[in-house]
Amino acid sequence: MGSIIIVLIILVVLVFIALIKTIQVIPQASAAIVERFGRYTRTLNAGLNIVVPFIDSIRNRIDLREQVVPFPPQPVITQDNLVVNIDTVIYYQVTDARAATYEVASYIQAIEQLTVTTLRNIIGGMDLERTLTSREEINAALRGVLDEATGKWGIRVNRVELKAIEPPTSIQDSMEKQMRADRDKRAAILTAEGTRQAAILTAEGEKQSQILRAEGEAKAAALRAEGEAQAIRTVFESIHAGDPDQKLLSYQYLQMLPKIAEGDANKLWIVPSEIGDALKGLSGAIGNFGPMGGGSGSSGSGSSGTNGGTSTERRERPSID
Repeated sequence: MGSIIIVLIILVVLVFIALIKTIQVIPQASAAIVERFGRYTRTLNAGLNIVVPFIDSIRNRIDLREQVVPFPPQPVITQDNLVVNIDTVIYYQVTDARAATYEVASYIQAIEQLTVTTLRNIIGGMDLERTLTSREEINAALRGVLDEATGKWGIRVNRVELKAIEPPTSIQDSMEKQMRADRDKRAAILTAEGTRQAAILTAEGEKQSQILRAEGEAKAAALRAEGEAQAIRTVFESIHAGDPDQKLLSYQYLQMLPKIAEGDANKLWIVPSEIGDALKGLSGAIGNFGPMGGGSGSSGSGSSGTNGGTSTERRERPSID
């Protein structure tokens, strides 16, 4: 009885193992290579798959998603005999699981070695300056060579990127000095251009300011002259509109005489000859008012010395010490 139970347990275990080996679940974006007695039979795709237990075996499970593989820095010699270290990154994807399993032993190692040799061929035909400024060209050339070589391995190289290109330390120092000198040169040129532009703008501003100032002064002078002319016309028209007689003019003439002698420093002042005519008119006007007419004779005699109309009398004002 005990031996029967042991046999049943062994049979259950064998059935359970057979079920496990029969049912194969493949994840999405993956594939599995099935071999029967060591020979390739088929490729299992994503989902539930049935295989013959103990006869079929899973040789390899391959991820079909795009993979990213960084490679360590590789020393490469340029055309001008300078050693540079180049870091690369490869983006690849397995398109044929069977070819990736049977056509190459290790496709990762094969891609790495192919990348190194291709880089040496490409960089060997470029000098350092072109190498530093032609990353896109190097990427395109490297991708073309890798994609062609890895096609038979069931690999598609989508992108190749150069992470870093490191020249020797001495070359880096020289490049930094050159870049610093170029920056200083550009800064000096920009400063000079700014100073020149500022001077031009300042001169233009001063020119415009002087022009505007001159135009303003000219307009102001014209307005002043026009105002004075208008004032003169207004006074002239007012005088003629008032129709002044000789008596009023004589009185106004005499009122202006004290202003001539204003100031302590005036020792000499001139009496015009027309003063006689003014006194005659004034004395005649006063004589018409009564017995004060006798004063007219003295005024007349005082003006007799001014006959002629053009002569003037010079009278010196006594100085006050």
